[in-house]
Amino acid sequence: MAGPVVIAGAGQGGLQAAISLRQAGFDGPVTLIGSEPGLPYQRPPLSKAYLKDGDADALALRPQSFFETKDVTYLPETTVTRIDRDAGRVEVTGPAGDSALPYENLVLATGTRNMRPPIEGLEHACDLRTLADARTLRGRLDAPRRIAVIGGGFIGLEFAAVAVKQGHEVAVIEAAPRLMARAVSPLMSNRFATLHRDWGAELFLGQPAVSVDEAGVTLADGTRVPADFVLLAAGVQPNVELAEDAGLETANGIRVDTRLRTSDPAISALGDCASFPDPRTGRHVRLESVQAATDHARLIAARIAGDDPDGPDYAAVPWFWSDQGDRKLQIAGFAGGPDTTDEAVTENVVARFDEHGLAAVETINAARVHMKVRRMLASADPIELSLLEELAAA
Repeated sequence: MAGPVVIAGAGQGGLQAAISLRQAGFDGPVTLIGSEPGLPYQRPPLSKAYLKDGDADALALRPQSFFETKDVTYLPETTVTRIDRDAGRVEVTGPAGDSALPYENLVLATGTRNMRPPIEGLEHACDLRTLADARTLRGRLDAPRRIAVIGGGFIGLEFAAVAVKQGHEVAVIEAAPRLMARAVSPLMSNRFATLHRDWGAELFLGQPAVSVDEAGVTLADGTRVPADFVLLAAGVQPNVELAEDAGLETANGIRVDTRLRTSDPAISALGDCASFPDPRTGRHVRLESVQAATDHARLIAARIAGDDPDGPDYAAVPWFWSDQGDRKLQIAGFAGGPDTTDEAVTENVVARFDEHGLAAVETINAARVHMKVRRMLASADPIELSLLEELAAA
């Protein structure tokens, strides 16, 4: 029998690692450790569908029977407190107290946590990261309110769109000069700024929040944004402390190689906490994406189950999505370089190019174009703007 695998983190990436290990024929012990109560669940719907319907059961990724039939030990409400690399074990604390678990392979799927910017009075703000956070927020949406959202990224805008549709007054405060600045082109930022204003949200761009109190938010220029409650959605930071304490290399995440191994080959990292070489450019990147986490998990599981030192490097095309109101923003590829140029193919399709060629394509309500572009990016053939224009017009 193969040696034990311990997976620290029970989000979609961590669970997918357990699933993929069994699918690949791995017959050793598998232990999945999660810090939250209950079964592993989907996070993306927390800012969208769950706020509307409150159906927590629909979020579960696998039923309890999965863990029994696949012989996966699942430890909820449990935290890995230390990695003992010399002994090949992790120390954990949970409902049963403190204990140690041996591993032959350790997978770090520790994810991220909400960033806490230097804003006075954040104890008055709500978070939206966990199911417990979403339950609290949903309870506060039971009557019309004035809501201030600090952060104009995916989570903040998804929440804002839901809240406006439910009849609330919503103000979105973004320190950057445009919405979703880290994720999308200026063209797409402007498109969504227009949409959110048309839906009824008020936008405050280029002015960071400096303080929060029970009556609202104060901006750097002195502007007061009144609010009955405030949602903090100002980004996330990777959970790397466990890796750092164990002496693993970190830099904007837990640094891994092309096969997602850390500086200790017995330890892998995946998902939002992992900094890995971009297959197109070779630059280390960190992607906050469910699909990247599950793709990472599949490769790590195949490597562990097959123990093939010459197996394939990670090469999946990244893709992202965000549902805001009745618009589905989809991004195929990743444009993270400093020299990116943008071309509007149509009002709802934007192509992003860098020194290596086409880096990413952003679409709104254009699933057919998105899927075709993903297949095109996965090939080695160059993609010209004229080809995208033909595709968008078809």
